[in-house]
Amino acid sequence: MAPLGYFDPAGFSKVGDKAGFNNLRASEIKHGRVAMLAALGAVFQHYVKFPGFGDVPSGLGAVEKLPGTFGFAVLFLVSGYLELVIWTQDEKKEPGNFGDPAGFNMYNPDMRAKEINNGRMAMFSAIGILAAEQLTGKDGMTQLGF
Repeated sequence: MAPLGYFDPAGFSKVGDKAGFNNLRASEIKHGRVAMLAALGAVFQHYVKFPGFGDVPSGLGAVEKLPGTFGFAVLFLVSGYLELVIWTQDEKKEPGNFGDPAGFNMYNPDMRAKEINNGRMAMFSAIGILAAEQLTGKDGMTQLGF
């Protein structure tokens, strides 16, 4: 990807190892997608409480208090099912290619590059939100003063 082209200073992917590269790229895309949802969830849970979850704190503390623990368990099981059964990577397609399920005609090289770059930024954002919450005890939005 421009401007660096092939950039692998840690040597994870050997030159010419297409299968290894595709595996790493698929993992990067998946992690980026999860991080984008995690960062969005850190904002969403501050403002929206589902019925029955009004007393559950925002942030990581939600996992420790009932019914937040049950909500996390359901989220974990649903994501695991989607990952292992529904969204499996087809070896014949490029990494992360699940077509255009919503029909927006946005599956093109430009949007793929944006997804990868936004995913990379989201991975840093999600880690920053979690680290700051551990340090300050404030959820994602409270850290910003909202």
